Amino acid sequence: MQRLNRPYVGIPTFLRAKAVDDIATLDASIAVLGVPFDEGSPFLPGSRMAPRALREQSLRFAAGNGIYNVEERKVYLKEEMERGLIADVGDVDIYPTNPEKSFAGVTDNVRTIIARGALPVILGGDHSITFAVVRAFNERIHVLQFDAHTDFAPVTPELRFTNGHAFRHIAAMPHVTGLTQIGIRSLRTSPEQIRDIVAAGHRIIPMDEFSAMRPQEVAATLPEGTRCYVSIDVDALDMPLVPGCVSAEPNGMSYAQLRDALRAIAERLEVVGFDFVEVNPTLDVGTGATSYLGAHTVIEFLGHICAQPRWSARRNASLR
Repeated sequence: MQRLNRPYVGIPTFLRAKAVDDIATLDASIAVLGVPFDEGSPFLPGSRMAPRALREQSLRFAAGNGIYNVEERKVYLKEEMERGLIADVGDVDIYPTNPEKSFAGVTDNVRTIIARGALPVILGGDHSITFAVVRAFNERIHVLQFDAHTDFAPVTPELRFTNGHAFRHIAAMPHVTGLTQIGIRSLRTSPEQIRDIVAAGHRIIPMDEFSAMRPQEVAATLPEGTRCYVSIDVDALDMPLVPGCVSAEPNGMSYAQLRDALRAIAERLEVVGFDFVEVNPTLDVGTGATSYLGAHTVIEFLGHICAQPRWSARRNASLR
């Protein structure tokens, strides 16, 4: 008898994808990896619980064969879900109070995903983890960051791996060709960080500038076909939308603004991986609204990536 598999039943892999215990045997086009790390948060802990919460909320989308968008009358991720091309490879092992060892595991896991030919989809965790993810790539890539904050704090012997340092590390990597930070607006941003980012030749699109741009203009800041990694901090969204976020800021993006920008990026650029970070389920409302919004964002962005001709060719090659 066919199972109903209601969202509250079963083992919560992302979108009920097949679970892969040994990442070295990965055979899929997309690999979802959790990084339950929040020791980079200098305020409140709790985002370590986000990968699990995002997976649980994703089950609410996994009832059919693909994701149907009623506004577009279009099904996304049909082939990927029907043919088992999405794999959940579990979580990176975390070593409390030892970020170097935890981050080494992140980098090793992402390198294996890339070597196996899969697209890495990373569920954080706080934003410090993106440094360890981007470090895993060997090719030249541009990094797009959706965020309320620059996360470009100076590195000192005392503080190196907080969620405010990640993009200082990333910008210095020789294979990162540039950094574009989108939605920056926090009054807690220092002028020194802005000065350093601009002096290094990177691009900041503050929230007021982003609001005045069409989605296609955001994507057109880079040449068509640019290979890029996208990092999405949930605090890019406006504060009332994300109660389960410790770093939320006012005057942020609506869901539609973020969704449409991500779609334009998927259409114009070649996304080689992405992460979604900074959901804090311990602060969320009872319905898990922030985790739901996070799962929604990941699924919809992934759907647009996989709807592109460049992805279809890659997927069809893996089906032969």
